[in-house]
Order: sequence, then structure tokens, then C-alpha cells
Amino acid sequence: MTQLRNIGRGNAAVEAGPDPGNDGGALRASHGADPATGTRPLTARSVLASTLLGTDPPWLPTLLLVRVSALFGLSEGTVRTAISRMAAAGDLVAEGDGYRLAGPLLERQARQLSSRASRPKRWTGSWEQAVVVADQRSAADRTALRKAMRQLKLAEWREGVWLRPANLDPERSADARTLADTQVSWLQVTPIDDAGALASQLWDLTVWAKEATALKERLIMLIPLLEQGDDQALAVLAEGFVVSAAALRQFLADPELPPPLLPPTWPGPELRAVYDRFDEAYRNVLLAFWSSLRTQS
Repeated sequence: MTQLRNIGRGNAAVEAGPDPGNDGGALRASHGADPATGTRPLTARSVLASTLLGTDPPWLPTLLLVRVSALFGLSEGTVRTAISRMAAAGDLVAEGDGYRLAGPLLERQARQLSSRASRPKRWTGSWEQAVVVADQRSAADRTALRKAMRQLKLAEWREGVWLRPANLDPERSADARTLADTQVSWLQVTPIDDAGALASQLWDLTVWAKEATALKERLIMLIPLLEQGDDQALAVLAEGFVVSAAALRQFLADPELPPPLLPPTWPGPELRAVYDRFDEAYRNVLLAFWSSLRTQS
């Protein structure tokens, strides 16, 4: 039996456009403005990609994809059309009676899983520095480099100079690193001035912490409803989908700084712990939902 993990909450709303490598931006939901989820309506492509991004392994039967999408008012015809278009674009691959994630979305899932786990290596105080050395760069080259640097979790200090503490796996996001290597040279440096002040200059840690705290509170409210495992649990699946996708987006936006550079009340570990409990409750409800569909068919 396929393991259903994080079903339906893979933060694909930001994938609706032509830039699936962009890890920035907020998840947009169709039910109005919300500080934790945003405002843009979820499309069929967004729901399908998000569902598979949040499933490990990233395969689901077509019937379940259709029924999960129905939670957002999407008709079967709309969903099947979106599936066909995503398969033609290389985002999905047909396998058995369902579809598997492919292409850039599959690469995004790897980054998402890594950000959710957040296992930085021991920090010695050094920083990664990338300096642009390419003589001539087109607008497309600049855009591609910005995207690659976001995926590598470096921040732009000034034009053409990118930095981050050297506490992440140097082999992370291999495709992004390969692209960056065509435009930059890499250095290992140590700031002379206050490293904490530099980190606060590069990343808006206050905003990330505020958003993370709001998401944690939303997840805490949903957990007991999901753990009931009854009709009330099914009733909050759609809301849980949106909130969870926003949390996964938040993990991707986490710069994963070493503890000495973080505020003393950094909510990252608490958000991840709450999300793990939410994920288990949500997965159990989805498994029951899928079992009921199989019984009816």
C-alpha cells in the first residue's frame, strides 16, 4: 500500500505560475485574506501539485486526486484536464492507476522535505560567500541566479554578493548550485563585525517569526478536530490543506540559521514539532477518507 504522508499540503499555490523553482511568496487561498495563507484562489494545478508535493512517495491514484480537489469546489472535468496538461508539461507521469510527481516539482519536494526536517550541520563561525564574476549577464541569467540562490538559502548582501552562515550541507540543491557556478565564485569568509547583526540585515527574522507563530496557533486549533476522526475531522480537511501548505511554505522560507544568530524565542522548532503532530492527525483522516472511497468503488 502506498504510504500517504502529508497528503494535500505541499504548498503548490506558489507553483501555479511558470516559476516552479521560486520558493518565495505566500500561499493563496480562495476564502479571503488571511495572514497565514494569503488571498489568491487555488487553481486545479495548485491543488494537484500541492497534494503530490505533500505525499511521500509523491504518487496518488487518480480517484483520490479528483476527490481531494473536490474539497475546493473543483469539478472532476476541471481536475482531469489539469492532470492531462501537467502530464504534457512534464510535471506528472502516469503510473498504474494514478500519477507521480516529476520534473521541477519533484526537485521542489526534496527541498521541502529537507527544510521541514531542518538538520543543519555544526557551525564553526564561517560563512559562504558567492560573488558574481560573469562579465555579461542577461536579465534571464540574473533571474535564474536569484532563483538558485533562494533555493540554496543565500541572501543578497549587495549587488552581486550573496551570503549565509556555512551551516548547511554544501551538497544541497545540486541543480541550483550547478547553475550558480556558471555565474559566481565561492568563498569562505568570517565577518569581523557582529554576525548576528549581519544575519538580521540579510533576513527579516521578525516577520518570519510572527508568521510562524500565527501558523503554529492555527495548526494547534485544527489538531483536536482532526484527532476526533469523525465527520468534524472531514469537515476541516480543506482548511487543514491550506494552513498546512502555508506552514510548508514557511519551512522553505526559513533561512535555517545557526542558533547563535537567532532571536532567543525563535519559533522554528516549536512550529516543526506542532506540524509533525498535525501531519500525523491529517494523514490518519486522509487514510480513512481513501479507504472509504475504495469501499464505495
